[in-house]
Amino acid sequence: MLEARELEATRGSATLFRGIGFALRPGALLRVTGANGSGKTSLLRVLCGLAAPSAGEVRWNGTDVRALREDYWKQLAYVGHANALKDELTAAENLEIACALAGLDAAPARVQAAIARFGLAGRERLPVKLLSQGQRRRAALARLALSEALPLWILDEPFSALDADAVERVQSAAGEHLARGGMIVLTTHQEARIEARSATDINLGDGRTEARPSH
Repeated sequence: MLEARELEATRGSATLFRGIGFALRPGALLRVTGANGSGKTSLLRVLCGLAAPSAGEVRWNGTDVRALREDYWKQLAYVGHANALKDELTAAENLEIACALAGLDAAPARVQAAIARFGLAGRERLPVKLLSQGQRRRAALARLALSEALPLWILDEPFSALDADAVERVQSAAGEHLARGGMIVLTTHQEARIEARSATDINLGDGRTEARPSH
């Protein structure tokens, strides 16, 4: 279980958010919304253990993630707003490196299947610098197809720059992950049609936390 307790984050003298709390259990989706600058990415970085909150704590199975560090990071897949791809490398090479760093199985057949699942079959050997923005985003998200065993996915604007076909592919992968008992936290400006046992919205713009039934 992922828990947030009275989280607060500041930027300079400004408070981005405060009092954020939730408990995310297997099969649950948490969607974070809010205007630009409201602290969505900051919240995700806190949940990943990459940044410390000004107040409050994040717990993984009852233990503060700052104490767990690498043991916690091995349990999650994080895809940030930036694609974090090397332009001179191919999509396949980028995926192989990302998997090696995360300790995931990067067998060639699995890499090819992941790339194909996200609609890049035939382009996997092109340098990333030759791909469109949408194709680069697909290449970054293809890592999710190899992250089935990781219980927690944290995704920052996963639908950014994607066309309708790619959005459907991401939603399908996310729904399958939740059906396996995984958990997902994501930020988005779009409506996410993802099947989940339970789903919660947090709007950082007005501080509301709203539980809503899955569809």
